[in-house]
Amino acid sequence: MKLSICTISFRHQLTSLEHLAEWARRSGFDGIELWGVHAIGLEQQPQYDAKWLRSMGLSISMLSDYLPIVGDKHLGQQKCEHICRLANYWQTNKVRTFAGHQASRSVTASERQAMVNRLRAICHYAEQQGLEVLVETHPNTLADTPASTWQLLQEVDHPVLKLNFDILHVWEAGAEPIDFHHQVAEYVGHYHLKNIASRKQLDVFSPDNVYSPAGTRHGMVPLFDGAFDYRRFLAQIGLEADKSASLEWFGHDVKSTLLQDKAAIDQLRRYTPQHHAVVV
Repeated sequence: MKLSICTISFRHQLTSLEHLAEWARRSGFDGIELWGVHAIGLEQQPQYDAKWLRSMGLSISMLSDYLPIVGDKHLGQQKCEHICRLANYWQTNKVRTFAGHQASRSVTASERQAMVNRLRAICHYAEQQGLEVLVETHPNTLADTPASTWQLLQEVDHPVLKLNFDILHVWEAGAEPIDFHHQVAEYVGHYHLKNIASRKQLDVFSPDNVYSPAGTRHGMVPLFDGAFDYRRFLAQIGLEADKSASLEWFGHDVKSTLLQDKAAIDQLRRYTPQHHAVVV
């Protein structure tokens, strides 16, 4: 499994991409998941590009943004074109987005259909640019439960629509992530890896809290120290090199935590056969 760090982990730190890339290279990571806000901020710094990253043995694994599927269509199309252009600049074929910002249970049939149509249009444009669109499994979106996520995949019915499989959020929805992964494995393009000390603390990952510099980080724990059993999940799905994942850490002590998680995954990799998933 190819592992990336996320630039969003450093959202409240004064850290350059050059510093992050050099640290990721020294630490043995395979790539960097670039937050859309950061990609836009780097547009006026042409010294940073995909060729520069490749010289360090790195790549942008995914460009993570929020493409609007409600609201003004013209502005939404402009945002889509902009993000797709940046994805091509960084030579990544994966663009992450959310399926709206409303819980699936609260969306009317007509609202859902309109959102599906917009997402299909985004996929059509992305396909023309040689890109895939990865919808993240996430609370308060059309991908907030396994049933709604599966329905969305069938409704949009487009070959470039994939999933950013955020394992903890699938678990948060009350589902067994391994079972749901079996159902959607062919659609999974990337994984987000993070954990929590207790199910009762999952609200710590709400966007309003995560993006706030004053937000609490209480309950965020290293990957193998939390309530969800990542050793079992990763052993089940396999750690083959064709899979890609990001360590999505939002807490303090970013570098030390990322190194701890990577070391734990590396150890698991050494004891997990790479050619097929293990049943545990």
